[in-house]
Amino acid sequence: MGYGTKETAARIEAGKAFLGIELGSTRMKAVLIDDRHEPIASGGHAWENRLVDGVWTYDLDEVWSGLQDCYQDLLRDVKARYDVTITKLAGIGFSAMMHGYLPFDGEDRLLTPFRTWRNTITGQAAEKLTKLFNYNIPQRWSIAHLYQAILNDEEHVKDVRFITTLSGYVHWKLSGKKVLGIGDAVGMMPVDPATKNYNQRMFDQFNELIADRGYPWKVEDLFPRVLTAGMDAGVLTGEGAKLLDVSGQLEAGIPLCPPEGDAGTGMVATNSVAKRTGNVSAGTSIFGMVVLERELSKVYPELDMVTTPAGDPVAMAHCNNCTSDLNAWVNLFKEFAEAFGMETDLNDLFGTLYRKALEGDAACGGLLAYNYLSGEHVTGMEAGRPLFVRRPDSAFTLANFMRVHLYTALGALKTGMDILTKQEHVAVDNILGHGGLFKTEGVAQRILAAALNTPVSVMATAGEGGAWGMAILAAYATAKEEGETLERYLAEKVFRDARGSRVVPVPEEAEDYEKFMETYRRGLAIERAAVDHM
Repeated sequence: MGYGTKETAARIEAGKAFLGIELGSTRMKAVLIDDRHEPIASGGHAWENRLVDGVWTYDLDEVWSGLQDCYQDLLRDVKARYDVTITKLAGIGFSAMMHGYLPFDGEDRLLTPFRTWRNTITGQAAEKLTKLFNYNIPQRWSIAHLYQAILNDEEHVKDVRFITTLSGYVHWKLSGKKVLGIGDAVGMMPVDPATKNYNQRMFDQFNELIADRGYPWKVEDLFPRVLTAGMDAGVLTGEGAKLLDVSGQLEAGIPLCPPEGDAGTGMVATNSVAKRTGNVSAGTSIFGMVVLERELSKVYPELDMVTTPAGDPVAMAHCNNCTSDLNAWVNLFKEFAEAFGMETDLNDLFGTLYRKALEGDAACGGLLAYNYLSGEHVTGMEAGRPLFVRRPDSAFTLANFMRVHLYTALGALKTGMDILTKQEHVAVDNILGHGGLFKTEGVAQRILAAALNTPVSVMATAGEGGAWGMAILAAYATAKEEGETLERYLAEKVFRDARGSRVVPVPEEAEDYEKFMETYRRGLAIERAAVDHM
């Protein structure tokens, strides 16, 4: 049971709350928690990536204006709820979308626009490095972006002195520390599970590969220092406090925990850091992760090998597309309703349409859709074209229309996760679902259980997502007992009394989804034609 309003206000004023901020693909979110890990306030800021000269990017000025607005929104919520303000905190953590390329020179100037995870422009580099390292290097990873820039003979490469991710960048500017949590660092360069640091053999191989270029740096000198959950990652500087809180009320000296990627915070927010557990994060992009008991038998280009924030090995199927096309269709229905003068609440509209999908036919009435706004490496598409296709005799109903769009939102993920469960026979006891797709109770959860043929749980806190997970990591860094593992901390102190729902797959629905996937795989030829000719 949580504290009362007065008790919570007193704890906020005393600086006993923890703050997590996550920079997601379309929204920044701040979540404030108390010392019982309960969310007590939140703030947000919407933003969008832009396609500039063929590259998906965000302007770094938008990073700071967005963070400042997000934090001020949190302050407004705290004031409205508790009639106090925040001057000090027990800890802060920052997380963000992973991977990508943020290269800086020796004077800390950005050398190229931020190249985000969404880009599929490093295929040549990723393929060569995968062969060189005998380790899957996805196109999104920072080392692939660096090598592709080298292959492209880009002028800026000789001037690079530091490369980081978005969470690492924010942390660096607020603390002065060039560090990164291991779960985000592994999206830059492979790590060695034994040392919990970057793989030195691969660094050596990379240096030898580019030796003839004559660059004035060694690749290992370009990357942030790797930290595992709970390690000291510095404190908020005076300059950093003013940068985050434009009102000037936030004090310097607040402990910061290692910055993490959204995959790691998703594991924490769903208590999925133990072996045989997994989670699916479904928002603009979608990824599924399973904590492994053993190494996989071989390299799979569809799967990333990553880690928990504590450094344990995890297999991840990451897909670029999930809810964006769904959101576009729902917004179209909203526009339709408003054209008739009807007031519409977007949350109600999403809920109504998602629930309608459960009334659809088992085979979606013969409808087919692809939600690819951007490329999808799992299915071999270097670019995206959202598609909706039907036969003349298809059952074109609203229920089937919504059902096929929810089904296809999981199609690429299913392709990757099948490798783990069907080819590698990885055991998964439970999948935790979180992210925007699961906000409508029971709908996406039920479809995901059918798609993966695995029980799927959604916690009452699932809507808090990665920002809440980041706040928990901030709490763990300062409140853990000596020798207390992250797994134990989560199990005994965060999730011991957690509420939620669990859906077991219905065999008939799992069979129906497998049949849908047969159509999905055959229809990829249609998507390929659209990419090639439209």
